[in-house]
Amino acid sequence: MRERDIDLSNRTPREVSTDELESCDVVATMGCSTLELDAENVDIRDWALDDPHGQDLDTVREIRDDIEQRVEMLFDEFYPDEP
Repeated sequence: MRERDIDLSNRTPREVSTDELESCDVVATMGCSTLELDAENVDIRDWALDDPHGQDLDTVREIRDDIEQRVEMLFDEFYPDEP
């Protein structure tokens, strides 16, 4: 992420609570999720991404770029008139 000028050095992954997930409009999982929500108003999308753990740098970059593209498409879907 440093290549994109994003500093994650002080960030620690954490589990997201069910309450947090159920308060969302859209939840995108990365592909290895066993997510089961009892919330009919949450749009759950499984992006089926490869796990970057243990992958070579070029593969991790491809996964990062895929995530970036999918997030941009998601924003375009929800905010089609924004520049």
